[in-house]
Amino acid sequence: MSQEKVDRYKNEKANRKKIMKKQKAMHIVRNTIMSVAALALIGWLGYSAYDLYVQSQPREVAEVDYTAIDDYASSLTSDDQSE
Repeated sequence: MSQEKVDRYKNEKANRKKIMKKQKAMHIVRNTIMSVAALALIGWLGYSAYDLYVQSQPREVAEVDYTAIDDYASSLTSDDQSE
């Protein structure tokens, strides 16, 4: 059992630079993914808040008078029926 520990320690010591480099790379990847996720969450919350604000604002109402179009359409149908 003691020999296994010694062998494991020697193996870890021989590969320490590789292990440290791998851990550092994983740390950078983890931080990058968390940063992107945090930015996406903040962006989504900001967009949602802005959308709620815009929806709560009063909207302008425009009224259209269609009497001229209705008169024209009725004159067309009355001309078609008279022919």
